[in-house]
Amino acid sequence: MKTKLTLNLDKDTIEKAREYAKERRQSLSQMVEIFFKFITGGERKEEDFSPLVKELSGIVRVDETFDPEEEYTKYLIEKYR
Repeated sequence: MKTKLTLNLDKDTIEKAREYAKERRQSLSQMVEIFFKFITGGERKEEDFSPLVKELSGIVRVDETFDPEEEYTKYLIEKYR
């Protein structure tokens, strides 16, 4: 069930947020809801993701043995040698 929420924000902040949302093809309401879910530990659903993220999902395939932590460690070792 959706409930209306009124927020009082600085005009410049609202304009910047609108631009940000437009670039990501989301509404301000979606962005605020996702933010609230994030800070309260709520569960994110597929519809919470922007159309761009949905479009890019699944493009990269990774081997099952790929370990991101191990790869990041290797990267850092090389970077700071």
